Amino acid sequence: MPSRSDPRLTQSGDHAAEFGRIRAGKYNRAMELTQVGIVDTLREVTASVSFDYALYYRKRGSAPVLLKTRDLFLSASIIKIPILLAWAHLERGGAVSSDEQCDLDAEPAIQGAGFSWLLRGRTVPYHDVLLWMMTVSDNLCANLVIRRVGLARLNETFRELGLPDARIERKLMDYEARARGLENRVSVADCIRLYEVLDALPDDQRAWIEPMLLWNTDLGLWLRNVARDTVDFYHKTGNITGVLHDWGYTREADLFLLTQNVADEKEVYRLLDRLGPLLLRG
Repeated sequence: MPSRSDPRLTQSGDHAAEFGRIRAGKYNRAMELTQVGIVDTLREVTASVSFDYALYYRKRGSAPVLLKTRDLFLSASIIKIPILLAWAHLERGGAVSSDEQCDLDAEPAIQGAGFSWLLRGRTVPYHDVLLWMMTVSDNLCANLVIRRVGLARLNETFRELGLPDARIERKLMDYEARARGLENRVSVADCIRLYEVLDALPDDQRAWIEPMLLWNTDLGLWLRNVARDTVDFYHKTGNITGVLHDWGYTREADLFLLTQNVADEKEVYRLLDRLGPLLLRG
């Protein structure tokens, strides 16, 4: 079974992107960091930040690096990663099917992210619902998946997948539930475990799940200071007030940044501007 590090699974294929990767490869070799250098750089960049964070980096063949100030975070939209993998787990057991038709009007139309509430066709396969949930972070689509599976069954499935702390207590954009103290959360341990869950996917599910991560349209965090079409980054972002997350991987490395209590988003952007090119192309 091919793994996430198998270069055969790279999706981009046009000549411009290929030239960009060749050029980036030469650049990589010129500035490649040693493991000690990586740790020193990460410590330097995070030493004076004013927000809570967890920063994880594991290059293939090297020991992981984890720097953190807390373990449990409000999830924002990266809760959609465990939701996606929970669906895949349930589909393997026959409880759901991505070919099943979904009524887009089964949940109240909400916005915030995505465009499914604008579609004229109102019945689509759950595969497309999952696709929009991941690529454009469509909140209505997320709520339709939550409706289909159920909050309790999702949380049970998170445990079955070995996610120790991931918990979903409310639907997306449900401000009334949030006011009652209901929240969706993930931990550092969950985010590390997600890589193992992905590695265990059967080939047929990997074939449709990985493109949903690769074609995520949010380029504003880890990718904000990386030239377009030079890195294939499989990822999902999430943000709410005071929270900016980006979890993902390349064929060479796993990395994520979780943040909370962010008072000035520009402080997070400065960190990503410096570390993104180093870790994604290093």
